[in-house]
Amino acid sequence: MFTAFLIKYAEIGIKGKNRYIFEDTLIARMNQALRKVEGSFSISKEMGRIYVNTQGPFDYQEAVEALQHVFGIAEICPVVIVESKPVEELGKDLISYVEHAYPVHNQTFKMHVRRANKRYPGTSMELNAEFGGILLEAFPQMRVDVHNPEIFLQVEIREKVYIYSQSIPGPGGMPVGTNGKAMLLLSGGIDSPVAGYMISKRGVTIDAVYFHAPPYTSERAKQKVVDLARLVAKYSGPIHLHVVNFTEIQLAIYEKCPHDELTIIMRRYMMKIAEELAKKSGCLGLITGESIGQVASQTMHSLAATNEVCTMPVFRPVIGFDKQEIVDIALKIDTYETSIQPFEDCCTIFVAKHPVTKPNLEYIRKSETKLQDVIDDMLKTALETAETILVE
Repeated sequence: MFTAFLIKYAEIGIKGKNRYIFEDTLIARMNQALRKVEGSFSISKEMGRIYVNTQGPFDYQEAVEALQHVFGIAEICPVVIVESKPVEELGKDLISYVEHAYPVHNQTFKMHVRRANKRYPGTSMELNAEFGGILLEAFPQMRVDVHNPEIFLQVEIREKVYIYSQSIPGPGGMPVGTNGKAMLLLSGGIDSPVAGYMISKRGVTIDAVYFHAPPYTSERAKQKVVDLARLVAKYSGPIHLHVVNFTEIQLAIYEKCPHDELTIIMRRYMMKIAEELAKKSGCLGLITGESIGQVASQTMHSLAATNEVCTMPVFRPVIGFDKQEIVDIALKIDTYETSIQPFEDCCTIFVAKHPVTKPNLEYIRKSETKLQDVIDDMLKTALETAETILVE
């Protein structure tokens, strides 16, 4: 039945002279998403509207799902396009639309006509009344309700005429690629994929780094993170996932440093490596899934100690969320079931029984001096041997 989709956006609409940049980026992301859908599509931009036009048969559900993963889209409206013609003939098209779109015809409705083509005779108000009258005559059990209608019928008169009544929610946000690039520290947990999703929603392109510790972490643990990156990439677009072998560094910390400081020192070196990879990738910041007070390494004191080694900004999109709020988003974006698979990552292998929650930076730096003979070479090796996987 439907031959096109009208795409509505929210925040992009308040942009100024550079709005076309956001629109063009949104169209590029839509094209990227629709390439995986059965069918042929073309996207056009006309007077503040974006249309996805279909050529021939296509998978409706797949197309809608693909568009629901494109940040920047506020609403997806399935549309029937007809040729411009006199009101009486358009009324027949409107009747046909209602017959096919709604199995019963006893609902309340509201008519809204937008006459973008000012050459078309009549005003929008007059056309509202005429089309409403045609529908009431065709469907006597239907009633008009302008305040709380069950069906909101919309007609846009341009060079052609667009008829629609459904509005499917999009993900909102800004098109990915309009707000720079950042490096996500991606573990196998629940929080970091959600953080990646949330920062992408603000238009940020992401790469990711995963710290692997074989043989203490399995290949299945690594595959789990690749799977999580793939789920995030449905929203963010392709992700370059850097897999860093962290075993030697982790063992050195375990052997030479106080065990209550293990997690903080380990996190500091992770941040150093992530920042180096971020610089090489043209990123402007780091992203983590840390939430204040959730675990010992995420107290205010611990986060300050972790931040101290970074020169780049560190973005923490879930910083003020409680666990259930993060879980709710993970369920929404389908990462939760993968995140809870029982494969340990390197953050859970060497965990102190009683980790420090208020680390003293002076003590932490002093502990790190015990690594000074080996750590530079280890960091260099970790960076040089990192494996990069393109995840789409």
